[in-house]
Amino acid sequence: MSDQQNQPNTNEIRHNYDDEIDLVRLFSIVWKGKWVIIAVTLVFAIASVSIALYLPDEYKASAVVQPNESGGAGKLSSLAGQFGGIASLAGIKLGANESSDAVIAMEVMQSWGFAEEFIDRHELAVPLFGAQNWEQSTNTLRLDEDLYDSQKGLWVRQAPKGKTVHPTSWELYQALKERVRVEQNAETGLVTVSVIHYSPYIAKKWVDLLLEDINHHMKTRALKETQRNIEYLEKQFENTSYAELRAVFSELIQEEHKNKMLAQVSDEYIFKTISKAKAPEERYKPNRVLIAVVGTLLGGFLSLFCVLLLGLTRYKE
Repeated sequence: MSDQQNQPNTNEIRHNYDDEIDLVRLFSIVWKGKWVIIAVTLVFAIASVSIALYLPDEYKASAVVQPNESGGAGKLSSLAGQFGGIASLAGIKLGANESSDAVIAMEVMQSWGFAEEFIDRHELAVPLFGAQNWEQSTNTLRLDEDLYDSQKGLWVRQAPKGKTVHPTSWELYQALKERVRVEQNAETGLVTVSVIHYSPYIAKKWVDLLLEDINHHMKTRALKETQRNIEYLEKQFENTSYAELRAVFSELIQEEHKNKMLAQVSDEYIFKTISKAKAPEERYKPNRVLIAVVGTLLGGFLSLFCVLLLGLTRYKE
């Protein structure tokens, strides 16, 4: 009976002894490979610091704007509940489920077509695609000579397969998309438009141009749509003899004329500036300390893992 009681204790002691041996073995393997671990970690540390120092500074300029829904193409929707039943008798849809103009504007700003027009209108291809750094002392943009010859004013890059020497519309769109951020705060509804670039002054300028262009784009779009609505409603007003429908068309025509007038007098048609963009004084990225720390830790973990793996493999053999 006593032998059976003592057996579990013996097994437990043996298990603890094996654990001690395993820990001693692991420590021994690590100690033997300490110079390998130190060397690899040092190489990763030097490489990560070099990369962190090599990466150019980039700056982020931002503007906060408020969506302006006072005058847009959604006035027909506002009358849908009042006149929807009568208008449906004539087969007219008042569009009660239309997206807001601000949502449409945010999507337009991030679209390929808008980006292409934006880049062409302001001649941004070179500072967008050919820039590689910014000289703070002279406030000049340094171009990548492997991509663009600034003296001759020509693109000289080795074009990828299927591309041209001059960056294609799609390449320019992708480059702009990486630098532009359009975000809306779910709680306040305010929209933040940001641009990241090597030059803080270019970043600020592009934010201003983006807001100016999207306001002009949405204003032009609204005026064209409003004019079409007026022409359509006036035609329907002339072609119907029902007093109720004529009252509906008359009200809608008045609303569309109001929309047209508001669009014509407003420069900030869709986005009203709350906080203007400023040229940032501090860089947005890279985070050099983080790059150096992560690179060093990565080298340490990789070297430790390799030393342990090789050591345990040799031990089993």
